[in-house]
Amino acid sequence: MTTAPVNIEELRALIARALEIEPEEVTDEAHFTDELDIDSLLMLEISTRVENTFGVPENTVVVSGARTLAELHAVVVSKLVSETSTQPVIRPRPLRDPAARLFLFHHAGGSHLLYRGWAELFPQDWELCLVEAPGRGRLQSLPLIDNCDRLVDYFHTAIAPLLDRPFGFFGHSMGALIAYQLTRRLHHGGDPLPDWLGVSAYGAPRGEAGADDRPHLMSDDDLRGWLRNVGGCQPQLLDDDAIWHKFAPVFRGDFKLLDTWAPPRAPEPLPVPLSVFGGRRDKLTGEDSLLSWEAFTTHFRRLELYEGDHFYLTSHRRHLAAAITAAMRSSAA
Repeated sequence: MTTAPVNIEELRALIARALEIEPEEVTDEAHFTDELDIDSLLMLEISTRVENTFGVPENTVVVSGARTLAELHAVVVSKLVSETSTQPVIRPRPLRDPAARLFLFHHAGGSHLLYRGWAELFPQDWELCLVEAPGRGRLQSLPLIDNCDRLVDYFHTAIAPLLDRPFGFFGHSMGALIAYQLTRRLHHGGDPLPDWLGVSAYGAPRGEAGADDRPHLMSDDDLRGWLRNVGGCQPQLLDDDAIWHKFAPVFRGDFKLLDTWAPPRAPEPLPVPLSVFGGRRDKLTGEDSLLSWEAFTTHFRRLELYEGDHFYLTSHRRHLAAAITAAMRSSAA
């Protein structure tokens, strides 16, 4: 990977060539989709050019969600900082001595970008830690981990040095399973436990999935159709063949992790306060399934439902952040 400085003018010229316009038309703050009319295929082409020119990981631009030249420049510069390129914990607002840490775990097929912008919604003396699985985002150069226990091992090693003060876990969808299993791992190992555990849009552990409930075994067309039907993926990833084929292996690997995980038999309830969150119109996880988490903790807090589907949280960030803050503070009191 190159370590040469990234000149914003080089990026401006690269984008201009892809759009066949003059460089001065690509201003620093011009919005890619609204003002420069860059669609998903053009963004994929620009991403490839950026990767080849600057030596950043594959699909950097598409995954980053950069909306302007200035944002893209910041993303590329961050990619070239080698000491952070393989770290699974992203701290948007690093603090020297945080009062608490909140670890956020993303959904299947997703990345830490699910929680982009969340740090500003929490207390200023809290440090948010966005935990990213290998094979996506900043960790695209690493192989996917499609086994739950191995991914928990990987995260356990990564976060162990950060458990030196009060902390909490929050996981959405697949991230809820990872947060739960990681809490069990800490409990069984005699390690510090989170003050609070939050699970979102994922039902409590149950028996193994049947043959019809294993998305990782579906054909490509069936998997796309299933994701579209249940609202388990952003439509733009499903509607564009080129983008879908970039992300399909990540979805399939994550679903293999979920489909092959064997729930514990009669697990001991965790001695950790647990709150549950979900969307009222979630086709993947119903209210009864969410409420069944009560049996997995000695301190069940409550179920909070919001208007929306499986990704309800993108429309309720501020309210959800307030609920998480209140739950953590109450649990630590």
